[in-house]
Amino acid sequence: MSTPRRLVEDGVRRWGRLPERPVVADPLAAYTGLTRRLKRLRLKEWVGFTLLHPDWYSSLIVQDAHYLAGSEIYAYDRAGGVLHQHAANASGGSPTLPAELLDGVCRFERDGYRIAYAFHAPSARHRIEVDIAATPKAPAIRGELELDAGAATAPLSVSSRLPGGSMYTYKAAFPARGVLRVGDAEIVFDPARDLAVLDEHRSLLPYRTRWLWGTFATPTDAGPVGANFAARPELPGEPEESALWTPGRCEPLGDVSFRPDSTDPSAAWHITSRDGRLDVVFQPEGRKSVKHDLGLFAIDYYQLFGHYRGVLRGTEGDFEIKDVHGVCESMRARL
Repeated sequence: MSTPRRLVEDGVRRWGRLPERPVVADPLAAYTGLTRRLKRLRLKEWVGFTLLHPDWYSSLIVQDAHYLAGSEIYAYDRAGGVLHQHAANASGGSPTLPAELLDGVCRFERDGYRIAYAFHAPSARHRIEVDIAATPKAPAIRGELELDAGAATAPLSVSSRLPGGSMYTYKAAFPARGVLRVGDAEIVFDPARDLAVLDEHRSLLPYRTRWLWGTFATPTDAGPVGANFAARPELPGEPEESALWTPGRCEPLGDVSFRPDSTDPSAAWHITSRDGRLDVVFQPEGRKSVKHDLGLFAIDYYQLFGHYRGVLRGTEGDFEIKDVHGVCESMRARL
C-alpha cells in the first residue's frame, strides 16, 4: 500500500496500516460545515515522547482536547527513587500541533514552561527542547535532545475506525543524543544506548474511552527492537496499533492481553499477543497518575514506568528482552 500525501484526500479518508506517516494528517478534513465544528470538539490530539535511559525514566507530552489543552513532563531518578513532575494547562486550540508534523514545530508555551519538538524530515534530524523553571514542588528541567530519524525503527502508522469514533496514530523509536538537566543532575543521552519513542495521536475518541497501552524499545547492532501494544474496544476487521519493531520492520500484532499479577500497584504485568509473538513481563518501578471527576467529564489515568523482560518473535528471528525500560498505562475517561 502506498502512503497518501494526505490522510484525507478529496473528503475521503484512508484507512488501514500505512507504510509511512501521511505528509498531512488532519482527520477533520473529512468533514465540512457544522459537522466539522462538532467533530472538532471530539478530536483529541497529542504528541509525546517516552525517553529511554538506564538511570532515569521520563516522558513528556503536548496535548489538545480542543476545549482544554495541556502539557506534562516527569523525570524519575532511579537511584534516588524520586519523581519530579511539571504540568501546565491552556485554552483549547492554543498549542501548536501541525498536521504536517514531520516538517514543522510542535510547541506548548506558558510563563516558565516551554516544550517544543522541531521535526525536519529532509535532514532526518528532529529535536526535543525543554525549558521549564523550578517550582516549589519540582526542580527546573532544561535541555535539548537530537533524534536520528535515519536510524529509527520502521514507522507504525495506523488509521482505524473505532466504536463511536476513529483513530490515527504514528509511532517510532529514535536514537537520542543530548543532555537534560533536572535540577543539578545532568542526564547525558548516548544514541548508541538511549532512545526516544514518539507517540502521535489525532483521534476522534468516543465519549466513554478506555485503553491499556504499553511500549518499550532497545538498541541492537542491527537497529532498534521493541514493541507498541494496546487493548481497547475495537471493530472487527479494523487494524490495531499493536506491532513489533524488529530491524527494518514494523510487524503487525493483534489480540493483545494485559494481565497484572494482582491488584497491588507494584505487581508485575504479563503482556502477550494471542499468537505468542509478544510475550513479556513488565515490572513497575513507579507510577504517575491523574484522577478527576467533574460529573460530565472524568478521567482515571495512570502510567507505570519500569522494565520489561521476555521475548519478541519476529519474522526473521527471536529477540530476548531483558531489563528494557518502558511504560505501561491505563486510561478510563469520559471526555
